Amino acid sequence: MLRIGCHLSSSKGFLAMAKTAESIGASAFQFFTRNPRGGAAKQWQEADVNAMLAYFEGSGVGMPLAHAPYTLNACAGEEKTRNFALEAMAEDLRKLEMIPGAMYNFHPGSHVGQGDEKGIELIADTLNRTLWKDQQTIVLLETMAGKGSEVGRSFEQLRAIMDRTALQEKLGVCLDTCHVWDAGYDIVDDLEGVLEEFDCIIGLNRLKAIHLNDSMNARGSRKDRHEKIGQGHIGLEAFERIVNHPRLKGLPFYLETPNELEGYQAEIAMLRNMCCGQDAEVSM
Repeated sequence: MLRIGCHLSSSKGFLAMAKTAESIGASAFQFFTRNPRGGAAKQWQEADVNAMLAYFEGSGVGMPLAHAPYTLNACAGEEKTRNFALEAMAEDLRKLEMIPGAMYNFHPGSHVGQGDEKGIELIADTLNRTLWKDQQTIVLLETMAGKGSEVGRSFEQLRAIMDRTALQEKLGVCLDTCHVWDAGYDIVDDLEGVLEEFDCIIGLNRLKAIHLNDSMNARGSRKDRHEKIGQGHIGLEAFERIVNHPRLKGLPFYLETPNELEGYQAEIAMLRNMCCGQDAEVSM
């Protein structure tokens, strides 16, 4: 069973997101835990969360992926920025315990001139101060394009963060197709080789979700500019191989392409049609 996904606004609540996902043929959704550019988090209503969970049981929608705000930078140069990352992540993870099976995705951060090694050390420190033994939510490190001083542009850097984290069993990876392409990984002509490299360095058992995005830029550009599926440098044929790859079977895919609901609905239908003889479930 294949699940493919993208992003919804959480402004109207959890039940509304689940209903919107189903209305466009999706079976899951991603949402920001708070304003993506920063600010205080909206309080979650337990009744709304429970209504969403009940809706999951009767609709086939599920697998919500929470996304941390872009302003969360666990390896920033300024202590106050790192403190925001620590406090925001801790608050988000406490709330996500209300949603069984939820995952929490975040951009590892930018070291802003401190160097990759220092950035890795600071990110791991935030995780070590945030994760706890009995938490249910899995925290996902997202693969990054390598723009500026981003940490996480290589599988080796993500592995290094994991190696410095005490509760490694609480960690996974979200692979972003645009990001890995822009970082230099050839998922067009050597998808098998990229997955093998990921498996050798991190382990495919750690791959928990995929952001499915085309790229406006050539491979290795380190630009991070998402494009609609099939309209960028990755192209439709590569996405057909990705969604049908046996080693990716069962993973949720979340679209983050530059679209409104109508565009997402069209992409979902297109990706469904690409699935070769599978019981495809396409998600937001």
